[in-house]
Amino acid sequence: MTANMIRGPLDASATPRYTEPSTFARLPRLDEVPGAAVKIIGIPFDSGVSYRPGARFGPGHIRASSKLLRPYNPALDVAPFGIQQVADAGDIAVNPFDIVEALATVEHAATDLTADGARLLTLGGDHTLALPLLRAVHKERGKIAVLHFDAHLDTWDTYFGAPFTHGTPFRRASEEGLIDMERSMHVGIRGPLYGKADLEADGVLGFQIVRSDDYQFDGVRSIIERVHRRMAGGPVYISVDIDVLDPAHAPGTGTPEAGGMTSRELLNTLRGLVGLDIVGADIVEVAPAYDHAEITGIAAAHVGYELLSVLAANEAHRSGH
Repeated sequence: MTANMIRGPLDASATPRYTEPSTFARLPRLDEVPGAAVKIIGIPFDSGVSYRPGARFGPGHIRASSKLLRPYNPALDVAPFGIQQVADAGDIAVNPFDIVEALATVEHAATDLTADGARLLTLGGDHTLALPLLRAVHKERGKIAVLHFDAHLDTWDTYFGAPFTHGTPFRRASEEGLIDMERSMHVGIRGPLYGKADLEADGVLGFQIVRSDDYQFDGVRSIIERVHRRMAGGPVYISVDIDVLDPAHAPGTGTPEAGGMTSRELLNTLRGLVGLDIVGADIVEVAPAYDHAEITGIAAAHVGYELLSVLAANEAHRSGH
């Protein structure tokens, strides 16, 4: 698709931002364009949460909070909606009463949406969803390096004997052979654990850890360099739990932990990912019932914008634009 055929967001100087459409960044719906290189999907599902519910309303909240996004990203000198077609594919309807069935539905839908080579930016929903999304990507690309932004490891075994929850997706992904155990990484980890064995088990599952405190002592640039050293050389899937941010920057989430990253630290880290082979991404655990003045929703919308900008910058480099 040539640049002059790409359809971007509505012009805010002609159509007020507070009117329809209710798509991410007021982009066209997937059924309004002949095809899309990047598809944005919502998965309103939170049956895997262990504490505060409400992330099923996250996709709509992120979309509503994205109306102020503009077509040019000066930080990366790129137009994220102008390099390749981006479209909103709506929501995947999943069974809220059967987690196993819901995971299968997500995997099949993600597989179908990417059959034409498109990449997905998923708006959750709780973090249980990362597992079926990784299963779908693995079918096409084999083992994937996971770059996981979160306050929590999410490599625990079970909750109340249940193997599929928002605290277990990356243990299951590692056990299923979906992830590249030499190249995967958590960023932003902090807070109390059940015991030291949590960290030991996490290392066996294939993850290195960047702590939230490392941002204070090492700085953003050093962490970006660590990420590139670890992740280069193959496909990368990015999973962003919004609770990686401090509750001051993201109060609207189900399991908040004090001492987190600032939104500026997170956005600058994401901008530093240009050059990595990013094959998909998700933004999860936005629970609007606990949000104030769209603080969390706006942060999540900007996370999505930066991820789309990185994909556009990579495409511009590949195509010579």
